[in-house]
Amino acid sequence: MATLSADKQRDYELGDQNDIPVIASDIIYEGAAVGIVSASGHARPLAATDRFGGFAMAKADNSSGSAADINVGVKRRGQIRLSVSGAVITDVGQPVYATDDNTFVFLPTGAVFIGYMKRFVSSGVAIVDYDAGVYSDPYLEYGAALEYETVSANKTLDIQDNGKVLFVDTDATTTTLPAVAVGVNCTIVNIGAFGAVIVQVSPNASDKIHAPDVAGTDDKDHINTKATARRGDLVQLTTGDAAGWFVVNQVGTWAQEA
Repeated sequence: MATLSADKQRDYELGDQNDIPVIASDIIYEGAAVGIVSASGHARPLAATDRFGGFAMAKADNSSGSAADINVGVKRRGQIRLSVSGAVITDVGQPVYATDDNTFVFLPTGAVFIGYMKRFVSSGVAIVDYDAGVYSDPYLEYGAALEYETVSANKTLDIQDNGKVLFVDTDATTTTLPAVAVGVNCTIVNIGAFGAVIVQVSPNASDKIHAPDVAGTDDKDHINTKATARRGDLVQLTTGDAAGWFVVNQVGTWAQEA
């Protein structure tokens, strides 16, 4: 290709719509969250391993066809009313995920990021702002999606938890850190509704947790205050010195155990 030496007329696509070739032997129904298969680039009803492509504007029936015999028309950005499991008014601004083409949740584990809750409508119903070409999962800042894990009971970390993003969804559970010498770096996220889940991070008996304005004391937990806790409160921990752990980032209100 050479640089231009004269005007060149080009074709432009306007608006917020897209056409994506559909995989073989499948149907995408109107209103479905559409996934794009990473290995082929074809569209299908969204699965947890896909990239989000938007919402289907009309039924695309390729049940008897080969891959790319037809396209599905999608609206790739906008605001949409969805049933989002557990949605309450304090969740405005929270990231929203899909586990299939019609199930929408706040828990990122085993799900695909689609957008952010824009407005509360009623219990479990919200307006979600999405842009398949621009928005990205905010938790990827802390670790790869393959390293997401849900924590629903007491858990003691080990070297295999290095690099993980742990989503705590159950009240009054404790995540216990190994001895600082093990060298585990991780992020622990409160994924419970407002004021519903207390997150407790416990060091080894001879270790401290050094946090902003907190020097740390041996064997004292770092606690996400329950009364003000909301989805997305988090603490990011890294191996510190011989005496304990360093908090390198935190969101929400955290305090040292009394």
